[in-house]
Amino acid sequence: MTVGGTQLIVGASAAGVSAALGMREAGYEGDIVLVDADPHLPYERPPLSKSLAGESPAALKLIVPEPLYSDQNIDLRLGTAVSALRPADRKVELTDGSVISADHVTLAVGLAARGLPVPGIDKANVLTLRDAADSFAITSRLSAGGPLIIVGAGFIGLELAAVAVSSGVEVTVIELAPAPLAPILGLELGQLVERLHRDRGVRFIFGRTISKLVGDAEAELVVLDDGTRLAASAVVIGVGTVAREQLAVDAGIVCERGVCVDQHGLTSNPWVSATGDIANRPHPSLDAPARIEHWDVAMRHGRAVGMSAVGVATVSDDVPYAWSDQYDLTLQMFGRGGPTDTLVVQRAARPDRFLAFWQRDGRVRAVAGLNMPREVRASRTLVERGLAVPAEFLRDDQTDLRALSRQLATGRG
Repeated sequence: MTVGGTQLIVGASAAGVSAALGMREAGYEGDIVLVDADPHLPYERPPLSKSLAGESPAALKLIVPEPLYSDQNIDLRLGTAVSALRPADRKVELTDGSVISADHVTLAVGLAARGLPVPGIDKANVLTLRDAADSFAITSRLSAGGPLIIVGAGFIGLELAAVAVSSGVEVTVIELAPAPLAPILGLELGQLVERLHRDRGVRFIFGRTISKLVGDAEAELVVLDDGTRLAASAVVIGVGTVAREQLAVDAGIVCERGVCVDQHGLTSNPWVSATGDIANRPHPSLDAPARIEHWDVAMRHGRAVGMSAVGVATVSDDVPYAWSDQYDLTLQMFGRGGPTDTLVVQRAARPDRFLAFWQRDGRVRAVAGLNMPREVRASRTLVERGLAVPAEFLRDDQTDLRALSRQLATGRG
């Protein structure tokens, strides 16, 4: 185990904070410097779209209490960013002009919102939702009323739509795919999610994207690729994310849709690790290395990479868990289903309550449930152990999933 020296973490994200705490957990006694361009104390990102943070930093939910940083002797430097990594002399340049010598660097800078190359995208009321500043801006816009146009029916777009329409704002969601969350949940479940939102007043337009935004300082009209024109008071673009990998690229580190790392988070340069959403990494739930963009995964991966960085080799290979709050309902998911897996939807599925499984060669690879927390938890063992289950058992809404999991796990099924 490394005892002294300086560990520099770039990004006070869930993964970055967890990496710092993981280093201390591993017994590291040297300096830890945690740098982030955001001026606010490190806060949780998922609540930003699930319930807008208002317009005050006091409304942000902190990752850990502020005193913990001093208690753990973590040097938290906010409001400044890293501008360059210098592997040759093991130094890091900051935008405030300072230079830090580091024995090791951990990148935890996460993702940026993907842009759309269309005219008018830079207008003042065209927004994204990735950080607190974005949330404050959207809250201010929504307080003035709608109509709100959301481009993209992924988790962020749907969560924002739920918050906005529940506040009385007129909402239209534009999505190129045939249903919300179709790439993740598939068409059948995506259509149930669509009905959930339509029943509450959200309007959807599928198979379309925007071609331009029309207005002077602000976009007043959203023009779709088929010529449809929609009035707008605010537009939120939620069409995906890109990894903030430029620091690594400039330092000559191998990147491919994220920073490529091994099972311990090490990059192609052993001076640098990467963790969280930015890391393109191997995982037992994946057919090939990829990014896993979930809060719970980032926390666990950050801890493991932090411990590994100071000499306590640790692997994070827990089954990925994700959740999404929409209205008063929670969508939960364990594991990762693939496009060629068989989707088994439990009988009696409806827009506000469903359970579904992904199988490959008869084995359960993932489970997702809306408003069915006990059933999802009961199915976790099926996913974690990749147990083989007849599809008719999964489809039957009378199956005792907890008992089934126990029986199969102990070989009594």
